[in-house]
Amino acid sequence: MRVALLTEGGYPFAQGESAAWCDRLLHGLPEHEFDVLALSRFSRQERGPRRPPPGNVREVRTAPLWGAPRESGAPPGATRAWARVSCGLARRFAASFAELAAALCPGDHAPGEARSRPQADRFADGLYGLADLAAAHGGLGTWLRSEDAVRVLGAVCRARHAPRAVRGARVADLLAVADRLERALRPLSLDWWSGPRDLSHAVGTGPAALAGLVARHRHGTPLLITEYGARLREHHLADGAGPGAHAASLPAGLGPAAVAHAVAGPGGVAPVRALLAAFRVRLAREAYRGAALITPGDPAARRRREGRGPGPGWPRTVRPEPGTGLFCAVPATTAPPTLLRVGRAEPDQDLDWLLRVFRDVRAAEPAARLRVVATPARGRADTGHLARCRALAARLVPSRGRPSPVTFTEVGTAEVPTLADAYAGGGVVVRCGAARGYPPALIEAMFRARAIVSTDTGAVVEAVGDTGLVVPHGDRAAFAAACVSLLRDPARGARLGAAARARALDLFSVERDVAAFAAVYREVGHEGVAASAGAAARAGLEPIRAATGGRGPA
Repeated sequence: MRVALLTEGGYPFAQGESAAWCDRLLHGLPEHEFDVLALSRFSRQERGPRRPPPGNVREVRTAPLWGAPRESGAPPGATRAWARVSCGLARRFAASFAELAAALCPGDHAPGEARSRPQADRFADGLYGLADLAAAHGGLGTWLRSEDAVRVLGAVCRARHAPRAVRGARVADLLAVADRLERALRPLSLDWWSGPRDLSHAVGTGPAALAGLVARHRHGTPLLITEYGARLREHHLADGAGPGAHAASLPAGLGPAAVAHAVAGPGGVAPVRALLAAFRVRLAREAYRGAALITPGDPAARRRREGRGPGPGWPRTVRPEPGTGLFCAVPATTAPPTLLRVGRAEPDQDLDWLLRVFRDVRAAEPAARLRVVATPARGRADTGHLARCRALAARLVPSRGRPSPVTFTEVGTAEVPTLADAYAGGGVVVRCGAARGYPPALIEAMFRARAIVSTDTGAVVEAVGDTGLVVPHGDRAAFAAACVSLLRDPARGARLGAAARARALDLFSVERDVAAFAAVYREVGHEGVAASAGAAARAGLEPIRAATGGRGPA
């Protein structure tokens, strides 16, 4: 089977979301052929090191979601002379873009049209209309940054029933929106579909999934979506949070996840935030609607998707795994009693809250110590946050002339050269920050046979089960009491740690993950084999076959 693996900000780049997971997937499925089609998020990532592809990767193509647009087939720096485009073609571009924009800002955009027409249909019509025009006329980039695009956006914002958040959009706001939409829609202009493929596998629901939707639209290629840590859905796909939601209800910063990175707008500008948030919602929903199958990375994400009702993309959970070879069991320390916190030192990880909990732990167990090991931040790090936490620790738990009971270090230093070394000290692993899906640090601790105390966020309960202590999020007294109980009973901590490792080996092994996707590929790709064979026949090509000794498609 030939599979197009679609990524954004991850594989094949050495650093990025799900890069290691994609690498293990490719190595674990040597019977399939892969084309890796990757979108980079910034120039440093594009220039940086890349993971060497295994032998079953036929080609690797990359395209930027940053910088100026480049039309399909044009040399770098070339632009289309839109002043020479016929009026009829310009009207077709404007009509398709107006349909897409109308779905972002519902109102009286077509006086003769019934208002009951689903906005999802308008978005899809506009999206695939632009895709067809991009394929026939060399791309969209320059047109989407033209005055015509700004005029279309301005018209939908001034419509009678447009949300209040967008009615006051200025020209500068519309230019910012057009610029971000051009970046997010670049997959429509990419020449990535020169031959038929049996399956598109998109990691996330952003522009990478948009590339899969184009393949489905043009060639009937089925789309598989895998989501780990779906921040977009958590923020925006709850009932009632749809296009046109007031900007005050939308989070100002969604981080560099999926399409949120490509279209992230200036914080505080209500029209920009409202329009881009509506686009993120519409694209995610279209991806869900067009997917043959969705494989969320945790049961909580699956339940949220199932709550929206059944459909062709009925989800199936396929859990992530952090690479078990890196995490072998190590004995827990018993003297002095130590809490270990491993993870990013960022504001959303509640490190300051943990320091206040530790003050309560010290009041009950004066010999207790806290070891904070910071891992690399995602994107641009808040360099001042760790310094503020150090100062807070000195105030809350003063050393009084002796070594401080709270120590801070970072992965990559002489003391902690690698992530695996972070778990060489500390008896009880603690985590309390926000979690979307399975927290990686928690799974790593389970593989290290560590006793765990965690707050109940994300998929923590599904991961830990009864092998750790999980307390309500924000309950400082319960968290401190759980820590004290394990510090005072090392034997219980050792039993819980051993049970946690056994559970991790069962739930998060590489073999289990690869076997699950092999089964998914067989199921979803069966439709794709037929579609690609038909497309190949129409093009006068031989059907694509997997490495099965000539027995036919996998």
